Amino acid sequence: MAEQTPAPGDTTAAPSREMPTLTYQGPTMTEAAADLAGRKEKFRAMGGPEKVARQKSLGKLTVRERLDLLFDTGSFVEFGLLGHQQSSSPQMQGKFTPADGVVTGYGNIEGRKTFVIAYDFTVMAGSMGMVGEIKASRMRELALRERRPIVWLVDSAGARIQEAAGSMFARTGELFKEQVIMSGVVPQVAAMMGPGAAGTAYIPGLADFVPMVKGISSMALGGPHLVKAAVGEDVTEQEMGGSQVHCKVSGVADLEVADDAECINAIRSYLSFFPSSNLEVPPRRVNADPVERRCDDLLDIVPANPRQAYDIRKVIRSIADDGEFFAMKPDWAKSLVTGFARFGGRPAGIVANQPMFLGGAIDVNASDKAARFVWLCDAFHIPLVFLMDCPGFLVGSAVEKQGIIRHGSKMLFAVSEATVPKVTVVLRKGYGAGYYVMNGRAYEPDRIVGWPTAEISVMGPEGAVNIIGRSILEKIPEDQRDAQREAMIQAVRDQISPYIAAGWSFVDDIIDPADTRIELCRALEQGETKRVERPWRKHGVLPV
Repeated sequence: MAEQTPAPGDTTAAPSREMPTLTYQGPTMTEAAADLAGRKEKFRAMGGPEKVARQKSLGKLTVRERLDLLFDTGSFVEFGLLGHQQSSSPQMQGKFTPADGVVTGYGNIEGRKTFVIAYDFTVMAGSMGMVGEIKASRMRELALRERRPIVWLVDSAGARIQEAAGSMFARTGELFKEQVIMSGVVPQVAAMMGPGAAGTAYIPGLADFVPMVKGISSMALGGPHLVKAAVGEDVTEQEMGGSQVHCKVSGVADLEVADDAECINAIRSYLSFFPSSNLEVPPRRVNADPVERRCDDLLDIVPANPRQAYDIRKVIRSIADDGEFFAMKPDWAKSLVTGFARFGGRPAGIVANQPMFLGGAIDVNASDKAARFVWLCDAFHIPLVFLMDCPGFLVGSAVEKQGIIRHGSKMLFAVSEATVPKVTVVLRKGYGAGYYVMNGRAYEPDRIVGWPTAEISVMGPEGAVNIIGRSILEKIPEDQRDAQREAMIQAVRDQISPYIAAGWSFVDDIIDPADTRIELCRALEQGETKRVERPWRKHGVLPV
């Protein structure tokens, strides 16, 4: 029978309907919170006490100790702590993978937010699992969207073969595509703190800065077992791809460091020169080193004799704020020095010839080293300082077979393309194409000055005499040739005097070497409002 609705004014109470009592069988909120805390504690324990002890025995910090050093105290916010493998692969059944072997999140470095992807070797050798890659992709997405730097701490055996042996492997390639998209947009650091094999070896290949821990880290497209199976070569991990190989021979890495702590310090120092993204300017640092400080020691550091070597790094430390210089690739392509310093608190990238190696001549590797460094600085609005003492490009059949023209063109391309403030100081030699690639007058320096010892010419006096004076010298008695040669060399040297270049206004000034720091500080301040318009293009065709 249908329930009757009371008529208006009817005071008869409607029949009551009591709600059934439900019995809650679950935990209280306090118990749920306690359960959550226990679960998180279990995941933070990484691979467990035995695996952690093994990590320590290898001279490595755990992934969470590394993060404590990387970020300002208490600033780390973790993403995906409770992630773990979800594979249906028979080889993965019953395996517990806390955080799926990769710790992700963000924290502050000197107060600025930075994202991190840190592989945990205590969990399945830090291998790249599917859940771990979902977490890592989330960090790359956020770093790009929010325009923040991203740091990889690589300690990984590469792709997790137990999960990726089948077609699921195809999805992991998004990592490298996303790195390419981020390139020049946000700073990317890949610190090699252990192995990086196969997939994790391409992360440093596409990153901007790659420090390696000596004797512990390595990177290679295939590990020793794969190499043995594929090509029959017996080689150790360090012999094939250790820090000695990549910091001194291949040039893939940028800096060799002693241990994890030094590696983390290098990351923090490196990022201090960079803006958070290409939408910002580099951070200026307050310091007590006077802009007007003269560097009288330069008069003794650099010999007037153009054939006498010296260490250009001493020049850099003399002129930089507080004598601080952060070198990039210091042990590779040693005839050229690259790195970061500050002048009046302003970060600048330095490209300098090193007379201690090849007389400062530019070879194939030095060309590549310079081109990459110039592109890096230009991408993030970091001004460039060129310290020129260059006899030109290395010549001979060996370098021609290596493609010196192609590689030298790469350096020319990078220097020509750069639109950041550029300042050039000609210390001594500026010969031939070496003068061009070291940002000579035609390459838009905002300030170009020479020392009284500067020589700007198509080639050095000795080379010029050997070519244009050969027929003359052949006609002179042999016992008179040396004296005549010296006279001819001096005559050519007089023609390439810096005062002739100054007379033509091909240089902006000839300066006292002791005033070099003052000149640089002023020029970098001058260049802060620089704007350069280029014709529209999708991109240039790089001579790689």
